[in-house]
Parts: sequence; structure tokens; C-alpha cells
Amino acid sequence: MSSASYDNDELVFLDEGAHPELEPQIHKEWNVLIVDDDEEIHTVTKLALADLIISERKLHFMHAYSGEQAKQILKENGRDIAIILLDVVMESDDAGFLVVQYMREELGLSEPRIILRTGQPGYAPEEFVIRNYDINDYKTKTELTRSKLLTTVYASLRSYQQILTINQSRLGLQKIVASAANLLEEHSVKGFCEGVVTQISSLLGLDAEGLVCARAGSVLDRDDNGVYILGAAGDYASYINEPVDVISDPLIVENISRCLRLKRHIIEDGNSILYLSSSGFEAAVFMSMSKELTAVDRQLLEVFLSSISVGYENVNLFHELRNAAFRDWLTRLPNRNEFINLLDRPSILGAADLCVAFIDINHFSDINDGLGQEAGNQLLKAIAERLEASFDERVIKSRIGGDVFGLIGSDTQVSPQTINAVFAESFVAGDNVLPVNITIGMYRSGPQKCAGIEILKRTNIALNRAKKSTSDNYEYYQLEFERNTTRQLAMIRKLRSDFQARLLELWFQPQVDLVSEEVIGVEGLLRWPDGQGGYVSPAEFVPLAEYSGLIVDIGYWVLEEACRRINSLTELGFDKVRMAINVSIPQFRDRHFVDQIKATLTKYGCAPHRLELEITESVVMDEPQIVIDALTELKAYGVATAIDDFGTGFSSMSYLQKLPLDRLKVDRSFVMDLKPKENAVIAETIVTLGNKLGLITIAEGVEKREQASFMIKLGCDEAQGYLFARPMPFDDLHQYLLSKQAENASH
Repeated sequence: MSSASYDNDELVFLDEGAHPELEPQIHKEWNVLIVDDDEEIHTVTKLALADLIISERKLHFMHAYSGEQAKQILKENGRDIAIILLDVVMESDDAGFLVVQYMREELGLSEPRIILRTGQPGYAPEEFVIRNYDINDYKTKTELTRSKLLTTVYASLRSYQQILTINQSRLGLQKIVASAANLLEEHSVKGFCEGVVTQISSLLGLDAEGLVCARAGSVLDRDDNGVYILGAAGDYASYINEPVDVISDPLIVENISRCLRLKRHIIEDGNSILYLSSSGFEAAVFMSMSKELTAVDRQLLEVFLSSISVGYENVNLFHELRNAAFRDWLTRLPNRNEFINLLDRPSILGAADLCVAFIDINHFSDINDGLGQEAGNQLLKAIAERLEASFDERVIKSRIGGDVFGLIGSDTQVSPQTINAVFAESFVAGDNVLPVNITIGMYRSGPQKCAGIEILKRTNIALNRAKKSTSDNYEYYQLEFERNTTRQLAMIRKLRSDFQARLLELWFQPQVDLVSEEVIGVEGLLRWPDGQGGYVSPAEFVPLAEYSGLIVDIGYWVLEEACRRINSLTELGFDKVRMAINVSIPQFRDRHFVDQIKATLTKYGCAPHRLELEITESVVMDEPQIVIDALTELKAYGVATAIDDFGTGFSSMSYLQKLPLDRLKVDRSFVMDLKPKENAVIAETIVTLGNKLGLITIAEGVEKREQASFMIKLGCDEAQGYLFARPMPFDDLHQYLLSKQAENASH
């Protein structure tokens, strides 16, 4: 007997003798919420609809006996409810209308269908509620017979399915479009694949239940070629980025592998595996099917899959581009760009115990040069693997540069002790077992939060400081490091600017014969005015000039200025006075150094013997052969050479014999506070050595008459110092030479 034969609310009960094997397989249920303050209405409604099966689903009933109770159920489970059978008059005349308003406006639930029922035929409905709040039907309880109730429920569920399908389709398209618009985001592949599942489900009128699988490749940064779940929806959502083997159903796993192996769709009862392929990028899309696919369904799928395959290819290509931009190609760790992005994350910026470390592999270039680049690459991979194994997932590992790794974590996990422990044992790189020494720069977060690029800079400053340390292999960043660096950079910029503006000056300190005190030469000394009536110390700015590479240009300017002043001295009648200037190792490294000196002497018409080059022992020890070759050539040309600050650099006697020297300068530290039979051993040794080698000796820093007298007794030939004259500008030098000339003439 069909339900249509009934025109009243006569109840029909299920046949207890029904054969269960003939009943359809029920996978899920439709949730129906009955809201009424009359308990009998709940019972009658449930019995009237108990045997109803729509789209292979039974009905599951939920009960509320007041408007407020209905609101609570909707708040907790509203998105899972398909139909609401709602009484209008309960604790108040408009209680049902208030439930409708609450559900649509406050909860934003647009999918559940609403059937309003009232037991008061004379009660006039509120038209604006029905019009504005998407009500499916409004009936009095007396006119809502079983057949009419079934018809209304059928129509409402069909409407619910259509709205659900539309929303599901919209959601799937949103995911695909959002993924296409954000292809360089980390989650683009996941979002795209999830969108594919929901969109296919929408096309076929299914629940969004399925997953997209592919061989990992570069998508998940895995080294193996296993099949992984890239995106999923429904009950499978928790499996994303996991191997497909984690699925408990072996039939699904086998069919996915078969689909990728055969490179075609596999459509069978209960589920289907669809094959995606474009330009070498392939995937298998598993869908849980509750109905058999029609010919129209298959055509829709083919069109959709051919279109979506191109999108899948684009997502993969862009993911590879993202990896190229943010992943290190060798170790698969985050690279410098991603390291900065990670430092900018709020969770990291807000961490109170954050510690960032840079780990520099000492002498890594020697491994590349000695064992080959492949051995170097194998070592870097071995280091990355040990860092991954030694620190848990809470510590972020990265490869910042060629031989520099980075760590981000709490200061209890990321510390010099934990890092040094990682490198305590040697590494296996191919056929080589290599011990590795490291230098560590550390940055510990403070109360003030810094941007990622700023943290990177500060950690690098600490690393550079650690490289200069002679006690430990690590250094924590301190604010004064940056202040000093900033000050140095500012001084370098000003030095460059002042040099280009020709604000630097060359002053001159006379050198005298110790016995006659006649001026036999002058040393050209560089001076840098500070713009406030004083001068910047050469001990401060000369190292900066060397560090910045400006010393070469400054050196050539000093050479030109010296040659120009030699000519001036000649014109003033002091043609016997030589000019000494200092030369640094960067100048010797310049391949034009020797030719430039010769060309400058020629340009100003200076006799080569009037020019003397002063070098320190450290210059000789740094690049001995380059220095020896250059000075030998200049010696043959006639230029004299003096070794400055002798006795302070522990130079090799073998190099000393090879150098074409003319003078040894006794350092001022050996001249100060000289007393007979006290502290005179080194000074006496240097003078004796100079005499044995046939060199002239000159004492620096002579400030007292006793020092001069003692140096004469030791056999020293010449001297310079405050006892005779301080450094002075050229005009003052001219007056000094005239006064000395007059003084000698009077004697």
C-alpha cells in the first residue's frame, strides 16, 4: 500500500518480518530536528517518517521541546541538520519565529530547510519571516496529514540537497581558485587537491569524501618515490601529507597504486579512482561512491578532469618554483629567504626564549679544493641529516649559505653546548671520514621584537665576532657590536668622502743623524682632519682604509704627494733630504704597484734614491714572495727600503736576508725608558744585527736626550722623535729646515 493512499494521520508501522538482505545498504542518515512543546507530536512525527528512505539514507531524529532548547541544538549541531519541523507557538506566541531568526541571522545557517507547523489555525503567520528567512512550508498541524508530511519532507530534502550541492560546488571552486591565486603559498597543493575532491563530489551529487594521491617527488620534499596523500576531504582529511598506506582499507590502497601504474581510471562498485595527468605530473583521485555513475556523469568527469589536469600541472610547477625560491636544492632545508620568513612568524617573534644560531663550517673550501665538490656536497648533506636527527621538530633547521647552517629554537635547545655536541664526531662523506670544526654566532631574543632580516643581521654580526675570537668558537650578539660596526661603516663612508674631497693631509717628521743632528730625511705621515679642529688617529683609520680597500688609492695619493714635496724641497735648496712613506700589503698585491711607483717618479722628475718605502714585518710575513719580488725590482731602479717597527713582528731571518733593505727602524717600544744595563738587550741586538748586515739603523720615538745618547753608544746611526721634531705640515717643515740650516751655519 503506497503512502499516497492515506489522507489522514493514520500511522503505518514497519513490517517486522522484512528481509534485511533485501533492504538497501544505508551509509549515512538525514538529521531531522523536531521542535515542539507537545511530546505527542514528537512521537507521531517520528512514527510517521520512521520508514522513510531518501537517496539511500534513513532519517535520524533530534528533539527540542522549546525555542531556547532548539537554539542550543542548532548552535551545537546546526550544520549537520537537514530539516527542521518547527512549531510556531511554544513558550511564547512567536517562539518559532525567533528560532528562525536566530538560525538564519546569528548562526548564519542557510542550508537547513524549515517547515513551520502551528496548532492554532487562526494564528496569522508573520509574512516577513516567511519571506525573508527562507521557509520551505507553513502548515497547520491538522492539515499536515502523513501523506502531505511525506511530500513536504521529500521536497525539503530535495531542496536541501540542491543547496548543499551548490554550496559544495562553490566551496570546491573557491579552494581551486584560491589555490591558483596563491600558488606560491606552502599550502597551495593541499588546497588545490582538496578543491578537486569537493568539486568532483559536487558534480556527481556526492558528499565531499575522497583524496588525491601522487608520488611525492618535490611536492612534499621527500627523497623517496612513494605515493602520498596530497589533499583530502571528509573522513580522510587527517591523512594529508601521509603515505597512502596509512589508509586502513587495503582495497583502496591497491586501486590507487593500480590507477597510477596503469595510468587510467578505475571505476568500480562503491568507489572510483580517477587518473589525472598533464606534462608528466600525475595523480590518482579516490572518490567514495554511493551510486553508480551514469553516462552523463562520466562525460562530466572527463571534461572536468581534462580541465583540472592543467591546473594540477600548474600547481606542481609553481610548487617547484617555490621550492627553488625557498628551499635549499641540496639539503632540502629552508634556505635564507625562508629562514627570514620563518623568523617573521608571530609565534617566533612572540617567543620569550627564542635563540637563533648560525653555524659556519671552518675551512670548508679546503674540502672542496682537496677532495672535490662532490665530497663537499656529501658533507653538507651529512651535516643537514645530523642536525635533523639531533634536534626535534620544534627546532627549525636551515641552510643559510654555502657552508653556513641556521637554527631557530628555544635557548635550552639551541645553545653552544648542544650545537658543539652535534659536531663532536666526524662525518661520513662518501668514502671520506671528515672531522668538522665550526664557528657559531648566537642571537638571543630580548623584550624588543625585531624583524626577521634584522635578526639575521645581528646573528651574522655575532658570527663574524666569533671568527675573530681566540678563546671560544661562539659569540652571542651584543648591542655594542652593532654600534661599533655602524660607527666603523660611518667612518669608512666619511673617509671615502673626505679623500675624494682631498681633505686628507700629508705631514712630515724629520729624521736626523744622531751624531750631528743634521736632518737627513723626513717620514711622510698621513693625517685625517676630523672637521672639529682635531685629527682622527692613524691607528684607527688606517685599518679601516685597509679593510675597505681604500688604502690602495690613498697609498697612490701619498706617493704622488711625496714626489711633489721632494720636488718642492729640491727647489727650496734641500736636495739631499730623502722622503720615506709607508706601504701596506694591499698595495703590494696590486699588480700595477711597481709600475705605478716608477711612473710617478718619472712624472715628477724625482731621483729614485730620494724615495724610501717603509714596510712592517707583518707585511713581509703576510705575502713574503710578492714583497721580495717587488722591492727587489724597485731596489734595482734605485728606490730605498726600510723595515719599520723592527723587533715587534717576529720575522724570519731567512726573509730578512732576502729583502733588499737599506735601513732597520728600532721600534719606539724598545727605545722608551732605556737605561744602561736595563731593558737594552733587544735595542742593542737590533742595532748590532743592522750593523752586521750593513744596514743603517734608525731609532723611533726618541723623546729624551738620555735615549739619544744611549742609542749613540749602541752604535745607532739615525733617529726621529719629539726630541728633535714633531710631525708638521710642509710649510712648517720648510721653516724648521731653514732654522736647522741657520743653526748649523752658526756653528
